[in-house]
Formats: sequence, structure tokens, C-alpha cells
Amino acid sequence: MVALLLGCLLALSLAVPLLVFMAAPYIRKYIAGGVCKSTVKLNGKVAVITGANVGIGKETAKDLARRGARVILACRDMVKGEAAACEIQTSTGNQQVIARKLDLADTKSIREFAEDFLKEEKELHILINNAGVMMCPYSKTADGFEMQLGVNHLGHFLLTFLLLERLKQSAPARIVNVSSLAHLVGKIRFYDLQSEKSYNGALAYCQSKLANVLFTRELARRLQGIGVTVNAVHPGTVSTELTRHMSIPHIIARKLPLFTKTPQEGSQTSVYCAVAEELELVSGKYFSDCRPAYVAIQGRNDETAKQLWKVSCELLGIEWD
Repeated sequence: MVALLLGCLLALSLAVPLLVFMAAPYIRKYIAGGVCKSTVKLNGKVAVITGANVGIGKETAKDLARRGARVILACRDMVKGEAAACEIQTSTGNQQVIARKLDLADTKSIREFAEDFLKEEKELHILINNAGVMMCPYSKTADGFEMQLGVNHLGHFLLTFLLLERLKQSAPARIVNVSSLAHLVGKIRFYDLQSEKSYNGALAYCQSKLANVLFTRELARRLQGIGVTVNAVHPGTVSTELTRHMSIPHIIARKLPLFTKTPQEGSQTSVYCAVAEELELVSGKYFSDCRPAYVAIQGRNDETAKQLWKVSCELLGIEWD
């Protein structure tokens, strides 16, 4: 009886890896998700992508560069930014790929980036707010904002505000905000927006990603009829440095690539929202795997979106009517 049981366990231990091996191509295809099938060219178009020196942002920049766009890599680390620009130039043959300094954790840096960009570039057709931080230890930006809210939401809020007139002048133009499935469990804690009373890295991240969705919704409402669209995206579970503060997920992403997207796969929905012809007039939506996706109830609350807009303007010291 014991021998039979051991035999069954041995057979099972051999069968499971075999089944996973056989199913691997199908699992990989499912995890990879949607692919942007648009072949549109972007010659003469100008794009800005934040956090474009690594991961999803870098792959997004590479795709737009292949299409002929002039691509500005807005990066905090200029050594990595310059290296990424050179790599993309070499791989695509497009020499119009440029790295520029942008630290989203410092409003002074954001304003300097925008000022320099507006002096150098007469047009802007695509703005992809891609950079982000995830579940980091509690810290504050140069302006005293909780780091995840400050970088993921407020930094991009200010950058978009500063570049919006150029986008309007270049219409049709598009804004893409990289959010996350994490918005589904997010809550805007107006009573403790900066997590000063209590801090939970995961909840703060979810709050910032919900803020991306609400910002997209309110901005789309305000931009109706002027030729500038804005949509939010969930890139999927992607193996990037974003998870570096999360030991277990980071290990899983590195050791089990079968179950996570590559950065190139994760970039597809951002690219789709930036170039797809069928989205020319679509605005205020949320996409995943290159198709519309479910938005949490709290992400569809117009009153919350308006209140967050008002609070964001106050925190940043701007008037955005």
C-alpha cells in the first residue's frame, strides 16, 4: 500500500511539470495579452514619455521611434536616459530620440523641463505619463508630498498642465496616463491624502493609481471638443524594476517569467492608445490589453474626480480652469 502511494506521488510529481511544460505556449500567449496592430506612421510627430529609460517606457519609446516620431525621453537619471536614447537610435535608425532631465518628485524640475521643452519644440502630439514608483518605504518629494502620490499623480498632473497648450496647438493630440488594475481597490483619502496619519505602501500605491483614473476622467470632460484626448491604461503584470520594493512579487517576476509580461508586451496598450486610428475621438476611457476594461465604481465618481482636481491644484499652487 505504501509502495503504491509512493508510486502515485512520484507519478503526480512528474505529471505536473510535464503539463506545465506542454501548456507553456498557451499560458505565455494568454499572459502576453493584447497587441497593438496599428501600422500608422508618426513622421513629423513629437512625443514625450516619462520614465522612458527603462521598462515599459523604454519599449513604448522604441515603438514610437520605429514609427518615425521625434521622441523625448523624460528621465530622472540622465546617465540611463542618454544610454537608452543611444540604444533606441541604434535599434530603430531614428536619430530623433533625445533624453531630457525630469524628476517628477520635484516641481522645480518639472517646471524646468516644461520651460525648456516649450522653447525647443513647437509641437507636441503625444504625451505618455508613464513613470511611477510602487510601494516604496514612506518618504516625501522635494515639495513635501507623499512619494507615490507626488510622483504618480501630482507630478504628472503638473506636467500635463504645463504642456497642455502645446498639445492644443498641435491637435489632434493624445495624452496617455499609465494607471493600474490596483485602482480597483484604491480610495482617495482626502482626510489623510499624504499618508501622514498612517502609511501603508500598498494602499498609498492604489490611491495614486485611482488618482490617475480620476484625473483622466475629469481632464477628458474638460477637453471635450478641442482635439486633445486622454485615456488611462493598465499595462498588466510586467517584469520591471517597478516591483523592486516588493521582495516576493519581484522574485516571482524574475524567476517565473512565464507568468509575467515582458516590458515590450506591457507597452502594447500604451502604444495602442497613442496611435490607434479607431481611438482618434475616444477620450476618458480605461484600457487593458488593447481593449476597453472595467473601471471601479470609485473611478467613475465625478464628484470625487472634481474634488481631487481642486485639491491637486491647491497643492501645486496652480489655477487650471
